[in-house]
Amino acid sequence: MTLIQWFIFFLALQVIHFLGTWKLYEKAGKNKWLALVPVYNAIVFMDIIKRPKWWVILLFIPVVNLFIFAAIWVDTVACFRHDTPKDKWLAVLTLGFYIFKINYDEKTQYRPIKIKNDDSFLSAVVFAVVVATIVHTYIMQPYAIPTSSLEKSLLVGDYLLVSKFHYGAKTPTTPLAFPMVHDSLPFGGLKSYLSKPQLPSFRFPGFRKIKNNDIVVFHWPADTVYMFRDAQQRHIDKPLDKRSNYVKRCVAIAGDKLEIRDGKIYINDTLSKMPYRADLQYMYDVTTKDNQKLSKEFFKKYNITEGGVLKNKYILNLTKGKYEALLKNPIIKSVVRKNDPKDVFNKALFPHSIDYKWSKDNYGPLQIPKKGDVVPLNKKTFPLYKRLIEVYEHNDIQLDGDTVLLNGKPTDSYTIKQDYYWMMGDNRHNSEDSRYWGFVPFDHVVGTPVFIFWSWDMTAPSFGKKIKSIRWNRVMSTVAGDGERVSYRYWFLGAILLYILYGFVAKRRRK
Repeated sequence: MTLIQWFIFFLALQVIHFLGTWKLYEKAGKNKWLALVPVYNAIVFMDIIKRPKWWVILLFIPVVNLFIFAAIWVDTVACFRHDTPKDKWLAVLTLGFYIFKINYDEKTQYRPIKIKNDDSFLSAVVFAVVVATIVHTYIMQPYAIPTSSLEKSLLVGDYLLVSKFHYGAKTPTTPLAFPMVHDSLPFGGLKSYLSKPQLPSFRFPGFRKIKNNDIVVFHWPADTVYMFRDAQQRHIDKPLDKRSNYVKRCVAIAGDKLEIRDGKIYINDTLSKMPYRADLQYMYDVTTKDNQKLSKEFFKKYNITEGGVLKNKYILNLTKGKYEALLKNPIIKSVVRKNDPKDVFNKALFPHSIDYKWSKDNYGPLQIPKKGDVVPLNKKTFPLYKRLIEVYEHNDIQLDGDTVLLNGKPTDSYTIKQDYYWMMGDNRHNSEDSRYWGFVPFDHVVGTPVFIFWSWDMTAPSFGKKIKSIRWNRVMSTVAGDGERVSYRYWFLGAILLYILYGFVAKRRRK
């Protein structure tokens, strides 16, 4: 919907509100025409139903406003002597239109609501849900690592707290959705939202910008999966804010020149320096002396979780430390890192054009688009910018012979409207990342993980084995930082015990 369409929709809501409540305003001793004044009518109505005026602010917060509207409908029927459970359910199930009947009922009388114990409990529940939804939507969101693309930096089964305020929280574009879940419900895998209507999105100011090698959570730009690990492999077109969340390392920011040479990343022709806790992995061809077989104990000893066997060699995913450790093992004959050569066309890699013969180990050079950049448009650059211009910046772009048509008109350049980023996994040979689907727009960025609050092997076959697999050294630890990872679980438990003890002592003193 355009801004004009939303304005018309907003005015239509005011008319509906007036038609459904003007007599109620009169019965409450208010001027009926106040029901037509945008925003002020909501302030007046809060006074009628004896709810705090700051609730008006919550009416304009997507997702949160669903609960507030429901609470207002219930309070409205109660204030006008229709406070049976049936009346309250009808008010909610008809999306408030049941109030029309009450408005035109001559027997309707105004009675300021009196908060009962059960109403107080209901208000507390609504308040708790509203606060939790605000925190989840705009401040901090839990997130579970679903894939191994960041192994061994972040592990499958790490449960993270993702800060949305670092880069600036975004308002949801999908207003009709279950709170505190993403694209599917936790039970049954049903869709958790309605695709229409869609709201324009706004991003609050963040307190810092994305930096090179930050770990970032973002909406997967190429997402069409119904949900992660969907056995039926269903496909669906999702709204922007309901696309699957990915977590990768931002190796290049807007304005950078990216190049991968023999698996190493160069930014602006300088070798990129990884953070201390970044533990990169590559695939290696491993051969043993006299073709000896490697035992399960061998893989467990070196914590090797990915790999296989091909003829007389093993193909194993190793960090630098494990590579060096294997070289010292007496049964190992050779350990050679795989390196996809230059100048070999790989259709799976972005931009999926024969003009760009890049591999996952030898890629680029490629300029990462920055807001305000003017990029050339021609037959060769068309594959680089087609999706960016068409999908992310909502234009029509076509190639007619050697001529690029932008919104039906010939052009040889385009001005970028937002910043873009290049995301890659630390598991360099087993990561579906920007090398496969290209740039990540800033409006897809969700936030950055700051804390690991739980960690276990989520692939363990039983709950008992999951308990045994708990990674205590990772529980209650920070994601970023220099030096070895430190768990603060004992400090956290100590703080909880002190809080409980303080509450107990305070209660005894009051008595």
